[in-house]
Amino acid sequence: MVQVKEFRIVMPMSLEEYRVAQTFMVLKMQQQSTNEAEGVEVLENKGFEDDVYGKGQYTSKLYRLQSKAPSWLTTLAPKDALIMQEESWNAYPRCKTVIKCPYFAKLSVTIETIHLEDNGKSENVHGLNKEQLAARQVEFIDITMPTTDYWSYAVGNGNFDFSTFKSEKTGRGPLLEGWQENCNPVMTAYKLVIIKAPYWGFGGKLEQALLAGERALFVESHRNCFGWIDEWYGMTVEQLSELEEQGDCLLNQKISKPLLLTDTEDHESKFTDNSKTHLQQGVKT
Repeated sequence: MVQVKEFRIVMPMSLEEYRVAQTFMVLKMQQQSTNEAEGVEVLENKGFEDDVYGKGQYTSKLYRLQSKAPSWLTTLAPKDALIMQEESWNAYPRCKTVIKCPYFAKLSVTIETIHLEDNGKSENVHGLNKEQLAARQVEFIDITMPTTDYWSYAVGNGNFDFSTFKSEKTGRGPLLEGWQENCNPVMTAYKLVIIKAPYWGFGGKLEQALLAGERALFVESHRNCFGWIDEWYGMTVEQLSELEEQGDCLLNQKISKPLLLTDTEDHESKFTDNSKTHLQQGVKT
């Protein structure tokens, strides 16, 4: 059975602010989750242009997160086989991500994201047909409610309490019950997740596990986007591009894998030890 679910994540920020927040969040979370044994390896990070998305940024990554796999899954495959390949086409405010696993060759996870300046009330933003709409489930994610299941432990669970949180730089917060209806600015990430695991006997369980994992990641990453607002607020796209280049180099150094597209020494000459420290601990603005 194919899983089709649309997650709607309302955020207390503008579309342009979210673009900065998301990039910063990805960089920081990747650094936090990567070490010599496992984590994220960046294979490619380059611009692209096509007839479907227009201009944007293409990335190709490997995720070695074997320790986070549930025990029942490790009985089906060796730990070193549980490596995920991710390709993303980011033409903000529209993005597409495809995740595959070489060991489970038939497995695929596709995430289509559209970002709109609204509070989650737009219908069928992905242009689904009647059959797809009938199969689709919709879930609103409230960033004030952290997940408490297995996947929240695997992904990580921040300690933000948005009922008392207040941004020093923007004055935003706290986020109280019903905040999505009256906050300004506001935007929504509409994430359509399609998971296919056509394996007899355990395919359905694998699909459900991956869906729960994606949900936990959406919750934690978007909680971090807002919780780290005083770190990224005021940063420019140019600053983020420089940090992203530095961050890719640091990730590949951490995980002890050679860079495929650039020379490590070239990166070393571009930033100081102080810049490295900022990336590893979280950039302060």
